[in-house]
Amino acid sequence: MKKYIKIEDLCCAHCASKIEKAASAIEGVNSCKVSFMAEKMIVEYDDGADFDAIYKEIVKICKRVEPDCTVSI
Repeated sequence: MKKYIKIEDLCCAHCASKIEKAASAIEGVNSCKVSFMAEKMIVEYDDGADFDAIYKEIVKICKRVEPDCTVSI
């Protein structure tokens, strides 16, 4: 499955890279790509995975890396 997540107010491409790496390590996530310029994340995850749980973990990661960012589906 694939979902697009909007991440607004990232300060730099390095933060986007850190978020991408950490989100890719979440159980059930197959891949994660973050576009700093487009303010978008594409997450591919297992069909049986609980996306709500994955999304909550992504929000935690984003807020830890970039506290002032906004994360939405």
